[in-house]
Amino acid sequence: MTKKINNNRRQFLQNSAFGAAALTAFPGMLFAQSSPLRTKATPSFKADVEIEFVSRDVYVPVLKTGRETKVQKYYAKLLKGPKKTLVELKGNYLGPIINYVKGQKVRIYYKNMMSEPSIIHWHGLHVPQDSDGHPMYTLETGQSHIYEFEVMNNAGTSFYHSHSHNLTAEQVYKGLAGLITVTDDEEQKLDLPRGEYDLPFVIQDRTFDEQNQLKYLHGMHGRMNGFLGESILVNGLPNVEFSVKSRAYRFRAVNGSNSRIYKLGWDDGTPLTAIGTDAHLLPKPETRPYLMLAPGERIDLWLDFSGRPVGSELVMYSLPYAGAMPPKMEEQRLGKESSGGGMGMGGGMMGMMSPSVGQGDKFAIATFKVTEKVSDSPKLPKTLGRFERLTERDVDNKHKPIPIGISMKPMRPMLNGKSFSMNRVLDFEKVELGSIKKIKIFHDHGPMKMKEGEKMDKGMDMSGGGGMGMMGGGMGGGMMMSMAHPIHLHGQQFQILSREIEGMRQEEYKTVKDGFLDSGWKDTVLVMPGEEIVVAKPFQDYKGLFLYHCHNLEHEDLGMMRQFYIS
Repeated sequence: MTKKINNNRRQFLQNSAFGAAALTAFPGMLFAQSSPLRTKATPSFKADVEIEFVSRDVYVPVLKTGRETKVQKYYAKLLKGPKKTLVELKGNYLGPIINYVKGQKVRIYYKNMMSEPSIIHWHGLHVPQDSDGHPMYTLETGQSHIYEFEVMNNAGTSFYHSHSHNLTAEQVYKGLAGLITVTDDEEQKLDLPRGEYDLPFVIQDRTFDEQNQLKYLHGMHGRMNGFLGESILVNGLPNVEFSVKSRAYRFRAVNGSNSRIYKLGWDDGTPLTAIGTDAHLLPKPETRPYLMLAPGERIDLWLDFSGRPVGSELVMYSLPYAGAMPPKMEEQRLGKESSGGGMGMGGGMMGMMSPSVGQGDKFAIATFKVTEKVSDSPKLPKTLGRFERLTERDVDNKHKPIPIGISMKPMRPMLNGKSFSMNRVLDFEKVELGSIKKIKIFHDHGPMKMKEGEKMDKGMDMSGGGGMGMMGGGMGGGMMMSMAHPIHLHGQQFQILSREIEGMRQEEYKTVKDGFLDSGWKDTVLVMPGEEIVVAKPFQDYKGLFLYHCHNLEHEDLGMMRQFYIS
């Protein structure tokens, strides 16, 4: 696997970045060195924050008893900047929390000291190509790369993780991830929970063997379905209990799992209130009976324990839902539930689940215990700041949307009928700098419904290998493999213009539909089987190659990833 990564990168450098083919495919790309890696700081870039990052293979005490667990871990040292820029999470495998302020200029020195190649992606941050963690920048053991960027994001929550192609899923699973927060002047004017009342809530699932070592899947069948772990970890630890006061908190929920989708809800039916999604505050708070959280997504939760007596407990669950997996697997799972397993387990050992707990089953995530009564608490704001709403009037391709067609051919998860290629883009994947594009994300298993006057963007490749609607999908093929996919677009956030569902799975869809937050800025969106989602995405500020892919990390590594070329 390591050799494959190295060869991919060398082939890209030799045949693309510096060859005649690259000049044809990517005429605007300028690499001044014989390698795209930046090994020297740019003198004209005056950094406000400088951080030294290193990734290592280490052992840490993840579980409370027994042997330490071998993981891959990020370590960081603050060289320049505010002391609160880095906050360590003690006793687990997650990297430190990085706290940025909008407008800061950041320089990060990253060195890979692991035994295999890797690179860091700052998921949610709007940064240049050479700071985005594209696999072309993958570092071999001992190599370094310098990231330089200005924090252009508004206040919100992002995270960082490994993004080395073919190794992303396993490296994230082994620990290469961490939380990012950004604040700005507008957020500082709001009376939001801060300090000890503003907490991380990174949710992941893992499986351990009898020696406390991580177990990961390697078979093709398991990778096609995506990894589902037997234990739930929050902030890198199992069986987590939060001691809270009788007041409001901000919990920054991040789905850091490889493929598990969470339906967040309280055990007593209390609704959940969100104040932010995917690296941006919402226009105003939104309250829902539950909230869906797919891999790669973030939700800033306003959890208010005011009025609850000392000693009371609330348990956050992933509530039962249906429709995320292929029909045959759903039938088997629901049959298991009716016979007394799976979704009916409810309480049990909090955080420790049966291997049979599937996608959509019910289980506990964390317990919140009220341990102190206080009288002061911020009130939920009615509005959360300025918000620019995009509509179809803002896009320049209203009648020719860019397609992202999801297909799951046997052993070949693809987008737009193609697997990932580091040195190729299709015609419709080339977009103009400064444009705002309409993008249509859909399951490519049958003829696609088009609105009046609409046609797909130019350059659609209909030649073999995949669908784009009319290439032999239908119920006899891809539809039987249809499952939910979290689609992540690198670069700037987008806004959802519409979400429609048609077909055979309406009853299942009812179990998830009230949990989608579509009113804010997003960079990752969960596309359920039969759904068609239309988004408006700006392509501003930076030229170059920016990925889009399924954030089911097993699917990403199997090739369900493409890239836009912005010129």
